[in-house]
Amino acid sequence: MNPTPSREPAPGPTPEAVTGLGETVADALATLLRRPARAALHRRLTEGMGEAVDEATYPVLSALARTGARSAADLAAEIGLDRSGVSRRATRLENAGLLRRESDPTDQRATLLTLSEDGEQAVAVMRRRLSDSIEQTLAGWPAEQARIFAHGLTRFIEQGPFNTP
Repeated sequence: MNPTPSREPAPGPTPEAVTGLGETVADALATLLRRPARAALHRRLTEGMGEAVDEATYPVLSALARTGARSAADLAAEIGLDRSGVSRRATRLENAGLLRRESDPTDQRATLLTLSEDGEQAVAVMRRRLSDSIEQTLAGWPAEQARIFAHGLTRFIEQGPFNTP
């Protein structure tokens, strides 16, 4: 009878091997997370999508697509705006037919924001634009390096300091 092979994880790098990488990653993330960098990306993704869809309303659309129906207060916490800022953006998107306000089935006093079918289509276009842009960037990389980066970034998000319960 053959024993079952061990499923022990492969040993990771030594602490010395990663010394200094934290600062390098932190600097890269600081650049990525800067408001001007996000706004520029959102402008590119929303270009030509209509008057209501711009860098200011993109976070509302994107968050609703990610989380599903939410109250303005819950959505505000998700995207880092105040409730009134979310409400103003939601009104623009509602007037354009991209979201609707519905009664919360668990609390009839509350209102939920939800994407309309047109809103879902707009998000699909913007996600495809983002995905295409990332793939164009990675196309200039060696294939194995691109795969390692994608896997590593996913793992970092799942296990790293930004992981939220």
